[in-house]
Amino acid sequence: MKRNTGVLLSITSLPSRYGIGCFSKEAYQFVDWLEKAGQKYWQILPLGATSHGGAFDSPYQAFSAFAGNPYFISLEALIQEGVLTESECDAMDFGCDPSHVDYERMHENRLKLLRVAYERSHINENPVYQNFCRENAWWLDDYALFMAVKAYFHEQSWQQWPEDIRMHWGFALDYYREKLYFDVEFQKYLQFKFYEQWSALKAYANSKHIEIIGDMPIYVSPDGADVWAHPEMFQLDSQNRPTQIAGCPPDAFAADGQLWGNPLYRWDYHRQTGYQWWVTRMWYSYKLYDVVRIDHFRGFDEYFAIPAGSATARDGHWEKGPGMELFRTIRDRLGERKVIAEDLGLLTDTVRQLVKDSGFPNMKVLQFAFDPADVGGANDYLPHNYSENCVVYTGTHDNETLTGWFRGLTPAGREQVRDYLDNHDTPDGGICRALVSLAMMSTAKTCIVPIQDWLGLDNSCRMNAPGTVGVNWSWRLLPGQVTDELGAEMLKMAKRYGRANWDALKARGL
Repeated sequence: MKRNTGVLLSITSLPSRYGIGCFSKEAYQFVDWLEKAGQKYWQILPLGATSHGGAFDSPYQAFSAFAGNPYFISLEALIQEGVLTESECDAMDFGCDPSHVDYERMHENRLKLLRVAYERSHINENPVYQNFCRENAWWLDDYALFMAVKAYFHEQSWQQWPEDIRMHWGFALDYYREKLYFDVEFQKYLQFKFYEQWSALKAYANSKHIEIIGDMPIYVSPDGADVWAHPEMFQLDSQNRPTQIAGCPPDAFAADGQLWGNPLYRWDYHRQTGYQWWVTRMWYSYKLYDVVRIDHFRGFDEYFAIPAGSATARDGHWEKGPGMELFRTIRDRLGERKVIAEDLGLLTDTVRQLVKDSGFPNMKVLQFAFDPADVGGANDYLPHNYSENCVVYTGTHDNETLTGWFRGLTPAGREQVRDYLDNHDTPDGGICRALVSLAMMSTAKTCIVPIQDWLGLDNSCRMNAPGTVGVNWSWRLLPGQVTDELGAEMLKMAKRYGRANWDALKARGL
């Protein structure tokens, strides 16, 4: 089994000129750096179109299961096309802190520039655009109208819209398509440019023998085009309002559990349709990514259902998901594809069996391996307990950085880490690199390390702290922070532990 490694970095976290990481030259430079560092994978977070403000910055609460985030469209590329000027872009306020994304300003100012670009583009004269719209009409038409109507009603949730359009009635759809024609076309233009630019970047990465690991959330946003346009797929009442919502039960981390708010699927409906929407969703994901990480994989075995309107998750209960029937159907329709099963959280015997039956590699997070109470060493996350068919992470986007995590351990916890490493002499600041080495030398087929852990950054650079709002999803690299020296160290370690991307190295004559 060929061993490999990669880096976790959100597109938003790339350094760039105009306030947020995007498909600009810095993304191509990062691919070049990954190639030189001997990496096989670039893992990103979901590419979906997000809102702004608090939890709505989350890429796991996107407006569509299929649409891309227009913030990722490179303004420099639009300048080169001649539909924007450099002075126009420089004049816009995207925030004053290059180490963080200001989503409020993204929403206010980046979209203004994109609208100017659209109005100058003469996009309807472009046969490639017209073909894109035809091929993607099955999701694009509803999404574009949804976003146009949402802007018309001052960003209100679709649940607050007038009844005719809220209920997706045909005559209302016709009325708003005509009334908001250019707003709808603007949304289609944004998706065309997103797909055009992302396809070029992915093709460039693949040409360098770098593969993209994309992230597919199990649930869709309650305020999204999927639920609005296809209420039959979700647990909704006669007024298209959720009857049950997603979340997780009370545990040691949240006494009242967590209310995620996403509408739950009507699995009976999906079964009757041969899981067509899921097959299509996976098929489309492989147009965007080389490997798909399925978020909250355990929800396909059992999912936690909470009555809509509940103040906490305490009244929730477990219900059975589709299990292997879904994944057998996808495999029958699409063939063997590369998947990572995110099976973190409460693991039951049935969840473990689903992972085993699927054959998908599951996730091991090194931070979860150390528990002073686990004196027997039976923890599934300790590297000596791994199988080859897994992906080891030092941490994920939801975890502390490795440095921040180690600093926050109790003295007993830090001692347990040092005992496992058989390393009692290295200063605390060096333990982060020792833990990265531990993940790299493990038997796991794939090792993914967040860029924060390669850089030894503290929790001020954390991507997301679940259960909090306001500062998540905003961290960014600064220009020059990722260096050739670091890349050389990563290449050396990748070679040492048999994880180097030899296809990329051979292409470079190394």
